[in-house]
Amino acid sequence: MNICVIGCGYVGLSNAILLAQHNRVRAFDIDESKVEKINSKISPIHDEEIIYFMLNKKLDLHATTIFSHACEEADYIIIATPTNYDPQKNFFDTSSVESSIKNSYNFNKNAVIVIKSTVPVGFTEKVKLLYPGIKVFFNPEFLREGRALYDNLYPSRIVVGDKTNEAHIYAEMLKNSSLKKDTHILYTMSTEAEAIKLFSNTYLAMRIAFFNELDTYSEIRGLSSHEIITGVCLDDRIGSHYNNPSFGYGGYCLPKDTKQLLANYSNIPQNIMTAIVDANRTRKDHIADMILLKNPNIVGIYRLTMKKDSDNYRNSAIQGVMKRIKSKGIEVVVYEPTISEQEFFKSKIIKDIEEFKKISDIIVANRLDDSINDVKHKVYTRDLFSRD
Repeated sequence: MNICVIGCGYVGLSNAILLAQHNRVRAFDIDESKVEKINSKISPIHDEEIIYFMLNKKLDLHATTIFSHACEEADYIIIATPTNYDPQKNFFDTSSVESSIKNSYNFNKNAVIVIKSTVPVGFTEKVKLLYPGIKVFFNPEFLREGRALYDNLYPSRIVVGDKTNEAHIYAEMLKNSSLKKDTHILYTMSTEAEAIKLFSNTYLAMRIAFFNELDTYSEIRGLSSHEIITGVCLDDRIGSHYNNPSFGYGGYCLPKDTKQLLANYSNIPQNIMTAIVDANRTRKDHIADMILLKNPNIVGIYRLTMKKDSDNYRNSAIQGVMKRIKSKGIEVVVYEPTISEQEFFKSKIIKDIEEFKKISDIIVANRLDDSINDVKHKVYTRDLFSRD
């Protein structure tokens, strides 16, 4: 198959590499430096499997900044451009997806367009009304940041928002390119597939919020959060996954997807969806309050990234904590080796870890690391299990 992938972020690049094992893949991105890296077999993002595959696997993959070169011969065009929640419009900003669909349709009307970008429920059906005869469906991704290719190689499930022959061919391409051969494939309509994506991520956000609020209770009451969570999670129905407290959920997906699902609930009775969004805000308030109770002069933020082995800090919860601390007039400094700038939102970036540890009265770390073990007496964290 000839496949075009539009957008070379976590979703696009991991799918491009997955499918380039057995297909001819052309990837489009507007970022010239990213395209150059991909064509030089250098991963532009931090993902161990992507790095390994690009260096060691035979892939029929070429990236370009010229849209027509990528899509004109494609049998399938996969759209993986970013969508962000717009608080003014109370909906996703889907402009990048819309322009990609328009360009794809104009350049190649025979191609099947697959939307992998997260979109509002009902988006794909609206696209079909705009472009007569267009072949388009939604295919949600369920990827973890930093493990995107791994999650494509060992998918939890494959959901395809269409029941046509083209949809079945596409699903088999994904399955045959993976290393997990017993993957369940679910064929739905696109609107149901869009809902599956948003409800899945909102459930994960709810689980994070639950254990964070359990941890808040334990911290204020002086109880062992570790023991309580361990005991709760010994129930097989609950399980010991996704239970490590944090400063809140953040990253590419959960903040925007929960707000988008809540927006889709206008005029529909609900309580939980509002609570999930509100809980994340409350958790950041609590974390900031606990730090301020220690009366620091300088608060050191150890990493803006929220997860180990990640280079992404978009919408990280620690940024909300920083804003709350700085609003009280407390100086905040940051140790984040992935940033080349001297400041981050007017907070000084300190490049030297030893200097950072020395000047910080309190070191705030969402996840613990060996590099700050020697100053544990200064560290404020809610990382109980040293993972996630």
